[in-house]
Amino acid sequence: MELQNIIDQSIEAQSKEASATVTETLLLNKTLKIEPLTPEAFKPFGDLIDKDNSEFFMINNGSTRRYHRMADVDVADNGGEPIISIFQATPLQYPLSIKMMERHPLGSQAFVPLLGNPYLILVAPKDDSPNPDAIRAFISNGKQGVNYHKGVWHHPVLVLKEEDQFLVVDRAGPGNNCDEVYFSDKVQVELTLDDLVSI
Repeated sequence: MELQNIIDQSIEAQSKEASATVTETLLLNKTLKIEPLTPEAFKPFGDLIDKDNSEFFMINNGSTRRYHRMADVDVADNGGEPIISIFQATPLQYPLSIKMMERHPLGSQAFVPLLGNPYLILVAPKDDSPNPDAIRAFISNGKQGVNYHKGVWHHPVLVLKEEDQFLVVDRAGPGNNCDEVYFSDKVQVELTLDDLVSI
């Protein structure tokens, strides 16, 4: 009986030690909550491009509504010029482990969905490096575009449908306009589709 107690105590001690090792190894372990995309929620990171609830004025002899200046293109630093591109993206596998973020220090970058499909947006506040504990996840309803402000950390585009497409307005010109930061293996940030908000 005494021997069994010793064995049980040893197993318990090993279990506690293993648990402590995992806790000490992981600096961060979190699952992102996906939020609806609203102007107020996205304001710290950029502009929401969405005609719903936006002001307009009539042009072309009253046949057209112009939703004016929904975002500012900020690309002129260091001789930059605005360009328009089309991105075609395919979905990644979910749950997705977030391993990196990027930023564009010399210019804004706007994404406008062309096919009307919902897609995901991951952002973190401006700083020297992205804070993985401050990452926020949003879902667009497929009609909403976003304009990342210069220097805002974000994940590359995350689509949910095959062969999705975006019109992209960003910068061409001299200088390095893409910083990428990869997280340590001790940081675990996961994005799942389990709690997608209704859109």
